[in-house]
Amino acid sequence: MRNEAQYDAWMGAAKRVEEQDAFACADGHLWVMKKKLSEMLDAEHSEVETYVIEEGRELQRLLLAAHMEIRASREQKLQEVKGADGVRRTTKRASARPLTTLVGKVDVSRTAYQAPDVSGLHPMDAALNLPGEPYSHGVRRFVAEHAAVMSFDDVRHEWVGHTGAKVPKRQVEELSVRAAADFEEFYVQRRADDGQVEEPRFGNLLVLTFDGKGIVMVPEDLRPATKKAAAKATRKLTTRLTSGEKRNRKRMAQVAAVYTVARHVREPKDVLADLDGTTDENARAKRPKVSNKRVWASVASSPKEVILDAFCEADARDPKHQRQWVVLVDGNKDQLSILEAIRDKHAVRIVIDVIHVLEYLWRAAHALCGEGTHEAEAWVQERLLELLQNRPAGNIATHMRTAARTAKLQGSAAAAVQDTADYLNTYADYMQYGEAIAMGLPIATGVIEGACRHLVKDRMDRGGARWTLSGAEAVLRLRALRVSGDFNAYWEFHLQQEFQRNHAERYADNHPPDPIRRLRSV
Repeated sequence: MRNEAQYDAWMGAAKRVEEQDAFACADGHLWVMKKKLSEMLDAEHSEVETYVIEEGRELQRLLLAAHMEIRASREQKLQEVKGADGVRRTTKRASARPLTTLVGKVDVSRTAYQAPDVSGLHPMDAALNLPGEPYSHGVRRFVAEHAAVMSFDDVRHEWVGHTGAKVPKRQVEELSVRAAADFEEFYVQRRADDGQVEEPRFGNLLVLTFDGKGIVMVPEDLRPATKKAAAKATRKLTTRLTSGEKRNRKRMAQVAAVYTVARHVREPKDVLADLDGTTDENARAKRPKVSNKRVWASVASSPKEVILDAFCEADARDPKHQRQWVVLVDGNKDQLSILEAIRDKHAVRIVIDVIHVLEYLWRAAHALCGEGTHEAEAWVQERLLELLQNRPAGNIATHMRTAARTAKLQGSAAAAVQDTADYLNTYADYMQYGEAIAMGLPIATGVIEGACRHLVKDRMDRGGARWTLSGAEAVLRLRALRVSGDFNAYWEFHLQQEFQRNHAERYADNHPPDPIRRLRSV
């Protein structure tokens, strides 16, 4: 033991000398910087600031390179390394790989362990959790955070300005896709964690809400039906679409949100005041705040898959169904057919967005009373009040049809009234607003409307943008993580998954050997 301690002491002293040598370039660069700064006494602050930033980045790169050099010097040679394939790799050779980081490119020296007819293993790569590509995880995070809010081309320019290094636009998209790769698994694992179950409180509601938003795609990534329609479409004009023509170039993203909110019991007059903007500030301040909101969207998954995923999220929050579940939708037939098939199992209350109903009522009012008239406004207010007072929507539809016949409406006016009446009849079961507001349930889809806007439209609907399926899905996932406040937790999970798939899975027993010799302190 005494000889081993003496050996460690000797090695420790030798390594400290090597480490000082490794930092020599960084020390020299810092000395040059300090000397230069002491001489820039006539320079404006912006010039000094630019110098410190640019040369400081090089100093950071040299420090990082020195660290990598020290780790390489500390790497111990193992007798063999056994892979997950059972093959023992006994041939050792010096190896190196480039790594592009936030401060510039560095070389990572390590030992490669090889055997005939199998891929080599690099335990040092596992110790550093290096990614498969030449860009560091810091670079990947930089790209992910910026791609969530700006175009891939803007991210590329931002990257050049931040690091001075160039990265192709296509590479930015690919890095974004890799950064978002563990999105679904992250939420599956989080649901499995008992700590994620919300503590049920009296009066709290669990709300699920859904909507769709189109995204302009490259032709090859359109859904089959849309692609077929686009191929068959004929246009009257070359430079623009005429009435009734569609571009058939969008793929629908299914948007979902799950959140908690307290019950908010109201009277019909309160709802009317909210809708016409006359609610006073004190009343607005008393509205319950939404909490534990998660929003997301997918252009790759089907609407059914997204809706079922939302119910999985709700089940994880309230596994014993101790709260009232409410589903808010705008009346989309496909969504409702999916929800109707699963609502009995989950005992949910489906509510059609009252704002969407109002849009239909206004169309009928313009047909019956004239567009932009006070009579039309009064007619809408009366019909809405009837709905809020629990008058059956079917009765209102019957009254509406009678009024249209009495007025002898024809053409588009008659069609507007008929469409509104049909809509009220079809979804009457989901328009029991008087009962809903008396129970304190929400009746408007403001949360999901906002999600469609800031999650999808603000980023995806920029002029001239045409998305690939993988790029669109990645950006939607990254934006959802930011909006839901989960990005930091997700990134920790992503790094764990990267280690598992890039390194651990390649070694026997799922366990890479530790290549660093730890020296005893003396």
